Amino acid sequence: MTISNKSTPLPRRYFKRAAALALLAGLAITAGVTAIAQSAGAAGWHHPAAMSATNVDTHVDDMLRHIFAEIDVTDAQKAQIEPLVKQAVADCRPLHEQFHAAHADVLALLGADTVDRAAIENLRADNLRLADQASKRITQLLADIAEVMTPAQRKALVARIAAHHADMEG
Repeated sequence: MTISNKSTPLPRRYFKRAAALALLAGLAITAGVTAIAQSAGAAGWHHPAAMSATNVDTHVDDMLRHIFAEIDVTDAQKAQIEPLVKQAVADCRPLHEQFHAAHADVLALLGADTVDRAAIENLRADNLRLADQASKRITQLLADIAEVMTPAQRKALVARIAAHHADMEG
């Protein structure tokens, strides 16, 4: 089934949209982990070693170099994308610090002699607010990056992300 004025069959257009969404999700995961887990050790949130801002910047640079090589990004695109990502990371650093503080607070509440359900609920609501702020910032970043990349580059990145996910599941 096709829609008039469109030569691409409806299922194929939906697949292309799903692929674009997969790209955005993959970039969100990459940017989110880098931005929000910036004070975690190399293996992730569960390690107490803190990454300095310099280490985070180095990690972001390494991640970008890898992605840029995978999808053949031009120097002009790199010059546009790098500052976008670095600003998003800087914008998300305070959110990470707040998440970290909330984690300590919930542990203190759960370890108290009495359970304060209202305080636990308030922390949950605060964490949802922080997650929403981070999600909005990451979504903004993804849209900005997507506008810089060509459709072929976005498709290559989607294929790379899909292959990576398949490797992790298999």
